[in-house]
Amino acid sequence: MRAVILAAGRGGRLRDVTGNRPKCLARIGERTLIDRQIRALRRCGIDTITVVAGFRAADVRRSCGAGIDFVVNARYASTNSLYSLWLARDLLLDGFVVLNCDVLFHDQLLRDLLSSRDEDALLMAAPRGQSYGDEEMKISVRRGCVAEIAKTLEPDAADGENVGIAKFGADGARRLIAAMGELIDAEQRFAWAPRAFKRFAQDQPLHAVGTRGLPWTEIDTPDDYRHGVEHVYPAIRDALDRQTRVEVRA
Repeated sequence: MRAVILAAGRGGRLRDVTGNRPKCLARIGERTLIDRQIRALRRCGIDTITVVAGFRAADVRRSCGAGIDFVVNARYASTNSLYSLWLARDLLLDGFVVLNCDVLFHDQLLRDLLSSRDEDALLMAAPRGQSYGDEEMKISVRRGCVAEIAKTLEPDAADGENVGIAKFGADGARRLIAAMGELIDAEQRFAWAPRAFKRFAQDQPLHAVGTRGLPWTEIDTPDDYRHGVEHVYPAIRDALDRQTRVEVRA
């Protein structure tokens, strides 16, 4: 399976953290966000990785190192993640997993998604008592499948939040490409990729895979960054340390 990391945006709200670097190069501990994602993908057995870069694409390419394919979204300032994924469409036909570059997550979340028996699925977090605002990409689920996905979804109608990682099998990929094409033709280049997921889910099951309380966060703002550094990253590190100790004892 191929992985596609959507990393074209600048992430202007993180400027106080990243300076003039793109958000995917924000450092968490000793590594950047995108480096952590690439390492997680490889630990999960995915070595065919494409990065869609835009803002300071050369810096992103240098940071990623060897063995990574690149697609450049030269229109990153006037488009969004839907258009970035659309640019990689010729690489998606055999099935793929797609990640927003600003997600910090425990590896097991990716393993759970990849091992799901459903070919077309996305990760959804639904912590008990969670309240949602305008920022979250909210999801409504019916019979285990996405019924609605949008930031504008009423909080009371939301069953969870989109993590920003999804997978599609070969047939699903072709259907998603068709959905993206319809949106691009309708001048929806500034839409987020979940707009296409929503259109896909209107005709095909798109399953929701829960996060099981494992640590993750999306990093859009300085507050998100501080939360990631001070809470989520230590939780991921501690969970991996515990897993290592268990494996050594076994």
